[in-house]
Amino acid sequence: MYGGTALWATAACSKGAHRAISTGSQPVIKVASVAATRPAQTGSLRFYFVLDATSTRAASVQYATTDGTAKAGVDYTPVNGTANIPAGQTQAYLDVPVTGDSLRRPDQTFYLQLSSPVNCTLDSSQATATIVNSNLPYLPTDTTGYSTPASYAGYHLAWSDEFSGNVLDRQNWTFDIGNNNGWGNQELEYYTSSTNNAFVSSGNLVIEARKESINGSGYSSARLKTEGIQQFTYGRIDIRARLPVGHGMWPALWMLGSDITTLSWPGCGETDIMELIGSNPNRVTGSMHWQNSDGSEGTYNNNYYLPTGDFSQRFHVYSLLWQHDTVQFFVDDSLYVNGGINNVTSGAYPFNLPFFFIFNVAVGGSWPGPPDNTTVFPQRMFVDYVRVFQR
Repeated sequence: MYGGTALWATAACSKGAHRAISTGSQPVIKVASVAATRPAQTGSLRFYFVLDATSTRAASVQYATTDGTAKAGVDYTPVNGTANIPAGQTQAYLDVPVTGDSLRRPDQTFYLQLSSPVNCTLDSSQATATIVNSNLPYLPTDTTGYSTPASYAGYHLAWSDEFSGNVLDRQNWTFDIGNNNGWGNQELEYYTSSTNNAFVSSGNLVIEARKESINGSGYSSARLKTEGIQQFTYGRIDIRARLPVGHGMWPALWMLGSDITTLSWPGCGETDIMELIGSNPNRVTGSMHWQNSDGSEGTYNNNYYLPTGDFSQRFHVYSLLWQHDTVQFFVDDSLYVNGGINNVTSGAYPFNLPFFFIFNVAVGGSWPGPPDNTTVFPQRMFVDYVRVFQR
């Protein structure tokens, strides 16, 4: 199995206070369910056997592990035997070996079955062990799909991130955090900087949206940006990515004008290199947004449709050819939005000024609507590279 680094911890039930009882009474023995992150190397998961009272007699209970979604000999080492708690004491423990790995996948469970209590009674005959895999750092994916060259005649590579390391390069990226009243779109997620939601693995940036309760939101995800770190004016931009689909999903690869702190939106300008609404899995949209003279939002955009399949099945390259007074959008080198200053018939044209990148996976919002019972979580966007070529 793949080796890597992961934190392994044991979990125990609360010891609490124990009452003293007479010789003839039967204390109750409890074994709490436990959960811990799978270790990178072989580790162990600890069960505690706890009596609710001391006794003058030794107590014991037989135990044996049984499979759930975790399989004996593959995910953990099966054990069986007798747990003994000496007279006058209230606790014993059992360590079950767990196989090390770093592959991110669904959590797994196995069980500890209890039987034949001696000088005690069972509170429950079963405890559950959960091996937490969902936060692990290794996530390979199918890399087939469209690619673009690493160089172009007449251009030099001004900046890129190939996501080739094991951690996100914080000299390129920072995070938006929180819900921010739905980010102006009635989005449902809470954006975090956790590696649960954004991490680098196998040459890809992975942005993962999860269905979980976090700070008042029902979903978590990540929104990365280069604001204040990397900004650009003009060039050819290539972003190779594989996208999540499904009702309520809204992945985007886009740019905002760097003067957003002074002009605000939409006066700063917005360039949506790619947006996908998950209920239309074979369609992406490229857009220019600006502020009209009357203060309203101006938009010029178009859609690109895959002839077969959808955008979650293979990698595609979303490109912007950005020159003075023109902004052209491509999917796999096919032009589908030919925009520029002639489309901005009212208000100032913001697209001749510096812009920064934003990569995010939104959940819900005014455009896609909320997820439904067909939406499977987690949802992930994989980004292979982002490259900026300039003359």
